[in-house]
Amino acid sequence: MRIALAFQGGGSHTAFTAGVLARLVERGAFDGHDIVAVSGTSGGAINALLAWTALREDRRDRIPALLEAFWEDNAARGPLERVGNAVVVGAGLAQSLGLAPPLNPYLLLPPFDGREEFRRLLRRHVDFAALTVDTDAHDPRLVLGAVDVRSGAFRAFDSRRDVITPDTVLASAAIPTLFRAVHVDGGAYWDGLFSQNPPVAPLLDDDPDELWVVQINPTRRDDEPRTTLDIADRRNELAGNLSLYQELASIEKIDQLLAAGTLTAASGYRQVTVRVLELARPPAAGFLGAASKINRDVAFLRELRRRGRYQADVFLAALRFEQAWSDGDVAALRDLLAGAAITIEAPIRPPADLPAFLADAVVRDDTRKELVGQDVTWRVTVQGAPGVLTATIVGHRLLALALGPVPQDER
Repeated sequence: MRIALAFQGGGSHTAFTAGVLARLVERGAFDGHDIVAVSGTSGGAINALLAWTALREDRRDRIPALLEAFWEDNAARGPLERVGNAVVVGAGLAQSLGLAPPLNPYLLLPPFDGREEFRRLLRRHVDFAALTVDTDAHDPRLVLGAVDVRSGAFRAFDSRRDVITPDTVLASAAIPTLFRAVHVDGGAYWDGLFSQNPPVAPLLDDDPDELWVVQINPTRRDDEPRTTLDIADRRNELAGNLSLYQELASIEKIDQLLAAGTLTAASGYRQVTVRVLELARPPAAGFLGAASKINRDVAFLRELRRRGRYQADVFLAALRFEQAWSDGDVAALRDLLAGAAITIEAPIRPPADLPAFLADAVVRDDTRKELVGQDVTWRVTVQGAPGVLTATIVGHRLLALALGPVPQDER
């Protein structure tokens, strides 16, 4: 199987992605498969870069160590670094609350605006001198998203046509309230959060069978934002998800046209299964809001990586369940569902034998994405009618399974 990986941006929250990717590698999720392309934006671009450098060397096993080394190095640990981190996070919080204007990085002298420190950090972990343009497509593709401040044009720095340098990575991560625009090849670039977060469309050129996306901004929120901080936080989340969900919707539409026969293989398109691993809202976001995305506290970054590893375990457990379900393996389904709480919603009638019913009458809709968030959801057809299958998984164990019609707000 050919897999493409896409890592959403979200500042420090992308330490979660490092945890996800490290655990997937450690658990052998990619064994026997090809990772054909990796993309990222902002902090996601850093994770993508580190993974790609290991893939270029055919050393997939080095990915966990590379990610761990970078995020430990990036953390604020010493007294002075902790004070500096607290000041930056405090300023971000004040801006979210409307108590302070956004920082203008152009008021800082270039030696003190953070860009050179960022470049040094990257160079400590990546040998950029060894990176060349891969015109022969010998290695997996790397794509980093940014936007040209002046023209408004999206820019996807692509290892097949661009030399990847510290500045191309910085361009993807240049939050305008923290960094000056980064000048590369005549363009002046800001954070790719304003363009493709992360780039998805370029990955399809490598004909993946599946696209695995690590999403930093939660899709849903249980309550209505009412405080200034919550409103700013939710605006940040929605803005960060906008381009991603537009691109994923395009893939789903193409998949549906292929499944219906409206598009054929001669069109040049192929079906791509989309799987999304989502970060639940971190506890720190409750009192820091979007400012938690610039928090480099060592304990906070470690907790995010721990959450990533946990979510990767949930994802892998969901894959095992899906495999048994798709294979019609009733015996395996019985084992996986043993002790699980089962809910069947009307108009679906509760079957006498759920494992056999799943194997015979419930079919995954491969044209719709799988979402691994607080629960795992699949769109399905149940005896020809659309439905939703939801699994609650804790660690490696499936605790509950619910089957019902598609909610009104998702039709």
